[in-house]
Amino acid sequence: MTTAEPHSEVDRPRMDYKEFVAMMALLSALGALAIDAMLPALPKIGEAFSIADSNQLQFIITTFLMGSGLGQIAFGPLSDAFGRRRVLLVGIGLYALLSVVSALAVTLQVLLISRFFQGVASAATAVLSRAIIRDQYSGSAMAKVTSTIFIVFLAAPILAPSVGQALLLLAPWPAIFVFLALMSGLMFAWALWRLPETLPAERRHPLGLRPILSAAKVVLSHPTSILYSGAMMLLFGALLTYIATMPQVFTDVFHAPTKMAPSFAAAAGLMGVGSYANVKIVERFGMHRISHVALLCLLTFSATHVAISTWSQEGLLTFTLLQGTTMMCFGLSLSNFGAISMQPMGAVAGSAASLQGMAMSLGGALISAACGSFWHGSLVLLPLSFLLLGLVALSFILIAERGRLFHNHFGALRGH
Repeated sequence: MTTAEPHSEVDRPRMDYKEFVAMMALLSALGALAIDAMLPALPKIGEAFSIADSNQLQFIITTFLMGSGLGQIAFGPLSDAFGRRRVLLVGIGLYALLSVVSALAVTLQVLLISRFFQGVASAATAVLSRAIIRDQYSGSAMAKVTSTIFIVFLAAPILAPSVGQALLLLAPWPAIFVFLALMSGLMFAWALWRLPETLPAERRHPLGLRPILSAAKVVLSHPTSILYSGAMMLLFGALLTYIATMPQVFTDVFHAPTKMAPSFAAAAGLMGVGSYANVKIVERFGMHRISHVALLCLLTFSATHVAISTWSQEGLLTFTLLQGTTMMCFGLSLSNFGAISMQPMGAVAGSAASLQGMAMSLGGALISAACGSFWHGSLVLLPLSFLLLGLVALSFILIAERGRLFHNHFGALRGH
């Protein structure tokens, strides 16, 4: 098993596998925390700023994601030129600063601007955690690491809404941003102390337009990678539609906003079950087989959920179970799609992670904004989004695989 070996000039203590996984997961989770911890606060923010149309509050989520998507195009090439560690530290520091700025916002417009740039800063953790993982692993071993990290990462959506709800019981909504600033400060200190440089000087590329275009050419020369990234974008857009409309679902439909956090945690927990299963079986069955089966199951559960939402009075328990099983399939699909799309990108991992991450985050945010605008109090919007976007994702996979699903291309590869 490959471990995170230091390549920097500074002799840092070696990180073992567990610490490496924990750090990468928590770095990835900073972006999720900035989304999920905010969900219970959206109605409070609407009251504070006298927002009549609750659909406008979805932009507190989508502007963050748009910033994250655009920011990812910069941090990958920067890390390819200057190394992963120092660029990551700059991003975490900016995230903490912008969390404080958001806490001090006096209008919704100011909050949306600060959220956008907070999203830009969070792109550093999203891109560089993927690039650092790719520096250390490839093939099915990378998929196993990604799935393990995803399990830890899922603690964010499981716990964050409850944390946000608890903070609202003690303080007004800006306290959530203070919490984000403290968390990012702790991560900054941990990375500063323990994270080694994973990109040695001899593997770096000079910063400039030509290297970026060269990296883009590598990315665009692999249709399979592009199509799997497109499938990830579509599924991510469906997930963001679910996340952004959850406060309205539990306020307008179920009239039980305090039950949002446990329902959200249950769905995230089932997604964690799927990712844990992937850790155990991916090296045996391969990324392609597992992700293709999971996508077909996601479509089946979504179609069932659409039927129930359309022709019956859906209850909270049914909603949580069906959405949770959909999330479980989502977890199995997305973690493997990500590993498949990054597999050919070893030589330009940072730039590739930037381009793919930008497409997923920015495209997913735009898709979510479009889907969320159709919210008019009907639960069918959520499973219908997963069904329709999942069908388009399936068409991308079929094109990438030339109509042949379930075929494992890479086998049980380990290490580089």
